[in-house]
Amino acid sequence: MSLLYDKLYCARGEMENRIKEQQLDLFADRTSCHRWWPDQFRLLLSSLAYILQETIRRLALQGTELAQAYVSTLRLKLIKMDAVMLRNTHYIRFLFASSCPYQKLFFQVAQPG
Repeated sequence: MSLLYDKLYCARGEMENRIKEQQLDLFADRTSCHRWWPDQFRLLLSSLAYILQETIRRLALQGTELAQAYVSTLRLKLIKMDAVMLRNTHYIRFLFASSCPYQKLFFQVAQPG
């Protein structure tokens, strides 16, 4: 019984949580246009954003405190950060406030390779 519960029932609940996460946090449920193409395009962008967030969570955040975080948490703590970006021909610099709590994690995620 436990195997059935762990393998099927919990996996189904986790899948429903991911669908709800995309609908609520990435606005996949907002199909308010009267035409089909704009709604389909909005859903496509939402799906691409979810895939990007899931890839960041799976690859770059592995072993960190945000490895199991929801999309809304990732958006709030890693993407919606106040910073100044200075771009030159040779490099890009990000200037964060000294009190930014996730600055170190941001640079760890942004490292190439």
